[in-house]
Amino acid sequence: MCALSTDPPINPSTPDDLSATDLTWPDSPMRQPVISAIICTHNRADYLGAAIDSLLRQDCEASDIPFEVLVVDNASTDHTREVVEARVIDRRLRYLYEPVTGLSVARNTGAKAARGPVLAYLDDDAEASPQWLRRLHEAFVDNDRLAIAGGRVTLLWPPGRSRPRWLSDGLTEPLGAYDLGDRAIAIRDPGQTPRGLNYAIRRSFLNEVGGFDPSLGRVGTKLLSNEELMMTEQAIARGWQVGYVPDAHAAHNVAPERLQPRWFFKRAWWQGISECYREQLAGRAGIEQLRLALDRFSRGLYKALRYWRNPALCFDNLVYAYGQLGYLLAILRHFFGRSAL
Repeated sequence: MCALSTDPPINPSTPDDLSATDLTWPDSPMRQPVISAIICTHNRADYLGAAIDSLLRQDCEASDIPFEVLVVDNASTDHTREVVEARVIDRRLRYLYEPVTGLSVARNTGAKAARGPVLAYLDDDAEASPQWLRRLHEAFVDNDRLAIAGGRVTLLWPPGRSRPRWLSDGLTEPLGAYDLGDRAIAIRDPGQTPRGLNYAIRRSFLNEVGGFDPSLGRVGTKLLSNEELMMTEQAIARGWQVGYVPDAHAAHNVAPERLQPRWFFKRAWWQGISECYREQLAGRAGIEQLRLALDRFSRGLYKALRYWRNPALCFDNLVYAYGQLGYLLAILRHFFGRSAL
């Protein structure tokens, strides 16, 4: 893991000598933010503008909640930089360039540069509700043992598209959907951990655990995950709390390519690998993993055949079974002394 400094951030340089200072800091001083909104982005320029705009429209001013917005450009090759440049007249906005590809790497870069004690991560293809930062800030102020918090996530379907008939409720979760109800609750089951696209973490806790693990989290086309789940496990084990804040709502754009069955199989494959690797990091590797993988694969395949008349349930279970093959491959690689990835 990457250790995070508590020192004031140094504005990193970017290609063509474009620095965060050049982009964002006018002559007038800016108040110390109490919460930092961070967007880590990689080649999503077509969605990025809406994500940034949703943060710059936050209703924090009336509540006297100073905040900043950081965009971490994670080695993008599209027009990401131009999208940010078009908005840098707003002094709350900062741009950073991170050449090493990886979501966890980018998150750590944003955390190092951020000035607020609470870090709120929004995906580059998501849009935050106007009260998003305010509700997250209030949750952390009200509970000094709150390490992690996140809110409800709804889905925005592509123009002219709707939810496919073969898509079950369970398979909307890989697309980002997340809803634990209308009341704020404390999360004790790591399986209910907030989604990374709408995710806030206290800086002191992040420092305590050494940052986000670069071995987990998306890297290019590898759909690795489980870094948030692992954070929740560590928070609970260390006596911190994790919370669901429903009013900190964000909407997630579903890219058209994610409405193809093959995307779900690919996502499940990498989820299986991620789950196996997370267990190995936690010291739970062993022959029991092999038994569980075979058992879960068999159950998934059996249920897919059982519900063959129901397209959504059949596909859901086929995807589940396929994910167990990814899990199984990671186990075999581990047993033969190779990296689980």
